[in-house]
Amino acid sequence: MTAAPERQAASADVLTFGETMLAAQLPGALAVGAQARTTVAGAESNVAIGLARLGHHAVWAGLVGDDEPGRLVLRTLRGEGVDITRAATHATAPTGAMLRERRVADLVRVHYWRSHSAGSRLTPAAVAPALGAGARILHLTGITCALGPGPLEAVRTAAAHAHAQGWTVALDVNHRLRLWTAEEAGRAIRPLLPHLTVLIASDDELPVVTDAFTEGSDGEERAVDALLDAGVREVVVKRGGEGAAFHDREARHSLPALRVHVRDTVGAGDAFCAGYLSGLLDGLPPAGRLDRANTLGAFAVASDGDWEGLPRRDELGLLAAAPGTAIR
Repeated sequence: MTAAPERQAASADVLTFGETMLAAQLPGALAVGAQARTTVAGAESNVAIGLARLGHHAVWAGLVGDDEPGRLVLRTLRGEGVDITRAATHATAPTGAMLRERRVADLVRVHYWRSHSAGSRLTPAAVAPALGAGARILHLTGITCALGPGPLEAVRTAAAHAHAQGWTVALDVNHRLRLWTAEEAGRAIRPLLPHLTVLIASDDELPVVTDAFTEGSDGEERAVDALLDAGVREVVVKRGGEGAAFHDREARHSLPALRVHVRDTVGAGDAFCAGYLSGLLDGLPPAGRLDRANTLGAFAVASDGDWEGLPRRDELGLLAAAPGTAIR
């Protein structure tokens, strides 16, 4: 592996790592020859971009291939202000790829080519330099855990290290059925719970991380209580168009989602995470964190692409303008 050439990084606000892929985005079905727009996408780098646009020092310590897609990934992240000093390239494994086709209305279908990719070769040794450099927050996702034994061990090592160092450790469950089953995800993620400060999950992902979830009005409460008993300090539940909720030992808060015209839902969860972590870094109370998380999620669904429409700090209030407004 070769480290990406860049200046030495200072201690980060947020450290994250995982797989970022070459992404082909199609406005229609591939089978009829819809033309693609090439970009990059990956849950963790989406979060890093969202944070960097808000002025935070975000470090992405992933692994890409020594190939043109890998160079595109690094150039894009660098251009978005993400610190890639701890990223690296793999000499033989290729950068992963994904294809996203808008099949009908706002229904999107995603296909992956990530088997034996550079990202699947991630190891604890690969992320050790980034961990040694320090961070206020470590951001992890269940997607990295699903990529193979090496990435899973890297997540476990990072979570244990960050917890021991007193960092905030945040994990987005981000369960992907095309990568593994709910049972496999649960076996991998549940041992991480004692190391977590913040667990972020959509309401349908709660059964992945706890057996306490049951159908009915109190099912979420039971699941949250079980997660808090397991050592998690804050549980944040994403409810899509219904908003989000915050839970800890002292308080429970819920906020509705912002009402926007939905163009593309892919990347909304990552945007939500970036907003929540930004709120933590800025010292906002739980309701303020949820508000910023919902705001970034709304920007994501109201624009095309995983991260392209995310706001900069001076744009956070744009969605308060009336539809059709021209800001002059």
